[in-house]
Amino acid sequence: MEVVEKIKKRVYTFGNKKAEGNSKMKNLLGGKGANLAEMSAIGIPVPPGFTITTEVCTEYNALGKGIVLANIKKEVEKAVLSVEKIMKAKFGDSENPLLLSVRSGARVSMPGMMDTVLNLGLNDKVVAGLAKKTNNERFAWDSYRRFVQMYGGVVLGMKPKSKTDIDPFEEIIENLKEKRGIQLDTEFTVQDLKDLVFDFKKAVYHRLGKEFPSNPWDQLWMAIIAVFDSWNGKRAIYYRNMHGYPADWGTAVNVQAMVFGNMGLNSGTGVCFTRDAGTGEDVFNGEYLINAQGEDVVAGVRTPQQVTKLGSQRWADLAQVTEKLRINNYPSLEELMPEIFDELNEYQQLLEEHYKDMQDMEFTIQEGKLWILQTRNGKRTGAAMVKIAIDLIKEGLISEEEALLRIDPNKLDELLHPVFDPNALKDAHIIAQGLPASPGAATGQIVFFADEVAKYKNSILVRIETSPEDLEGMNLAKGILTARGGMTSHAAVVARGIGKCCVSGAGALKIDYKDRSMFVDGKEYHEGDWISLNGSTGNIIDGKVATKEPELTGEFGDIMELADKFATMKVRTNADTPKDASIAKNFGAEGIGLTRTEHMFFEVDRIKAMREMILADTVKGRKLALAKLLPMQREDFEGIFKAMQGLPVTIRLLDPPLHEFVPHQLATLKELADEMHISLDSVKVKVSELEEFNPMLGHRGCRLGTTYPEITEMQTRAIIEAALNLKKEGIEAKPEIMIPLVGTFDEFVFQENVIRETAETVFEERQDKIDFSVGTMIEVPRATLIADKIAERADFFSFGTNDLTQMTYGYSRDDAGKFLPDYLEKGILKNDPFEVLDQEGVGQLVHIGITRGRSTKPNLKVGICGEHGGEPSSVAFCYNNGMDYVSCSPYRVPIARVASAQAALKATLN
Repeated sequence: MEVVEKIKKRVYTFGNKKAEGNSKMKNLLGGKGANLAEMSAIGIPVPPGFTITTEVCTEYNALGKGIVLANIKKEVEKAVLSVEKIMKAKFGDSENPLLLSVRSGARVSMPGMMDTVLNLGLNDKVVAGLAKKTNNERFAWDSYRRFVQMYGGVVLGMKPKSKTDIDPFEEIIENLKEKRGIQLDTEFTVQDLKDLVFDFKKAVYHRLGKEFPSNPWDQLWMAIIAVFDSWNGKRAIYYRNMHGYPADWGTAVNVQAMVFGNMGLNSGTGVCFTRDAGTGEDVFNGEYLINAQGEDVVAGVRTPQQVTKLGSQRWADLAQVTEKLRINNYPSLEELMPEIFDELNEYQQLLEEHYKDMQDMEFTIQEGKLWILQTRNGKRTGAAMVKIAIDLIKEGLISEEEALLRIDPNKLDELLHPVFDPNALKDAHIIAQGLPASPGAATGQIVFFADEVAKYKNSILVRIETSPEDLEGMNLAKGILTARGGMTSHAAVVARGIGKCCVSGAGALKIDYKDRSMFVDGKEYHEGDWISLNGSTGNIIDGKVATKEPELTGEFGDIMELADKFATMKVRTNADTPKDASIAKNFGAEGIGLTRTEHMFFEVDRIKAMREMILADTVKGRKLALAKLLPMQREDFEGIFKAMQGLPVTIRLLDPPLHEFVPHQLATLKELADEMHISLDSVKVKVSELEEFNPMLGHRGCRLGTTYPEITEMQTRAIIEAALNLKKEGIEAKPEIMIPLVGTFDEFVFQENVIRETAETVFEERQDKIDFSVGTMIEVPRATLIADKIAERADFFSFGTNDLTQMTYGYSRDDAGKFLPDYLEKGILKNDPFEVLDQEGVGQLVHIGITRGRSTKPNLKVGICGEHGGEPSSVAFCYNNGMDYVSCSPYRVPIARVASAQAALKATLN
């Protein structure tokens, strides 16, 4: 009962240029309700109505239908009376009827995700009264058949029984059209419409065993409940999960007086945008239909007409294609109803200036009178988002700070990766859904083995899961698809790092390596078959889909300049190759926060030397093998240092367990034995010895360097020699050597001593020096607790939140995909902790680590290099905890730059 007592007011009215709410009350009234109140208050012609708050939805989910209806009954009845007075009509009256619309309205726009009911209040008596009142029998029965159909589907659940069935009401409509030999709904006679209402009701009784509700108040209460129920419908849950909206937000219910666009040729309905939502171009545009209601435009039952004359360059192609039809049969609203258009144009300008943002508006024309049904900040592409923000600054409508805060950092991804042509996607057949692990679009031929990727010009590497051994093939492939793994699996992390489209964790795939086949969606795919991946949605598509390169506009650079102007926390990149480093630098990275040296060992000539080192039985044997790797590593580091041109580069020493570097297939084991001139049995024994029950918690990181310090020596020498070589060329290098997986103070000290002693040896050999620092990756929970001790010797901390999250939760990154979706759906977790930093748990360890580290060394440099370094809310957390930088994959650098600037601005505003 506590939730009930907290709520003081559940219903807010608006209309007749008055309102109890305003646009700042979106959390309570939902976006739609808040904007309806605001528009009414500023004099926009809005049909009067009322909003039942989002708190009531939360109350409904907690307490149930009976209690909630009792709580809102008096307030709703009073609000309906208010609407009746304004409209001079009475709800449920058979002579002067008032009809209502019932719509959802969450605090954020969720178009098409929840339910709407129009023409509510009609029954057999009221329809007769409406016909007499309007002197338009056809309109009255058209509204009635629409109401029964919509109410039957939304409230009563009259849906197709299976995905192969047609909607029961549509089946009745199609049968009647066939019988009458007509194609459009507008061709129905009055008798046809009466027959449809009769048949619709009959279908309801036949399916549900009960009569269609005739009492208008019963209709209203049931519709309100249906809107609340739709908040937890499959569509809404999917949409919320896709965008990360919390389930406890709830939706408001908006009840308005109906206005009618289906009253004849002087009536209509439409949707319009104050700017182009695709490009951001400052052109008023939209679509409308004559003699129709709102759902007709959305449903595409009839070909919509353009609001304007298509004079913009954006619409040039469309104008050429439809010019003849446009003139003869599809005139624009501007041509057909110039006075209405002028009024609508005036309102769109007023609303954009009032909200200082591009608006998405819905309108109805009822017998020559214009009504605005809704306005909201319009959904837009990433390109449009950037252009509109910059244009609004130039127009003096918003400040630089406001423009930057309006940018959705994640949408910048759309500007950086290849995308599918929207026209090509219309007919695409989606065969499975995975996780959108790395944005972009890819079309190619299926290949199941990384070393065979090059056999096709365009390949999609399909694996159950990938390993570091697959790196070269992953780099050559157009896209990567895995049946296992999450957003921070190997495939996902590497793909984002190299800007490669990737869909991971597609559990519906059945992959058979032996037969080189994949079974999904009732079809067997073989090597060489074409599929397409949408890395932004996780969709897997049958066959080829045309892609196009993103168009980076000048406004993108303007936004990045603004970000740099206000950001105080720097953004680095995770990069393992000179190419990655160069890409990131072009995106504005101010250094490298993580170079994973193990990725350098998997090329053909290097993996052999690495395996020699692993299989060697003596220190001498290991050093001989490492001597072969030294020049290769040195060359890699030189390339990375050159690419970063004097910016700091953090290099992580060897981290993964050694078993990842050895082959496991018999043929490859035999080949390795022959190359090393040892027996196959010896190789098998050594490989078997390397196997671990839990390698992620086993012999890896600093533990490897402690057991085999010669590895640390070789890598340190390669780093220092590379920096010295570049110094001779007049190129500055700033290496930061990072020791991974430290959990004790003595682990760090042992490795640090090896590093510094090796560096001194090189300095003496070369008779020259460079500055370098030694720090650690904080990724073991114990390290955060003893951070004050580690900071006595460490020059910097870099939080590896991938492993820190794994160890804190006790979740395996690569196996969490089996249960995390259930946790998210059931609300046990609000976000995937490998995607969005868990600030309550893991974040507290990070905070402790920073606080304790700086208690010892106040100027300790601190950053983050886990995948969270490119996620906006996690970037804000890093800023608020005083980090010096975040580091992320190259293609997320612009996202992190904007997020860093936004965090600084929000801190100033607070």
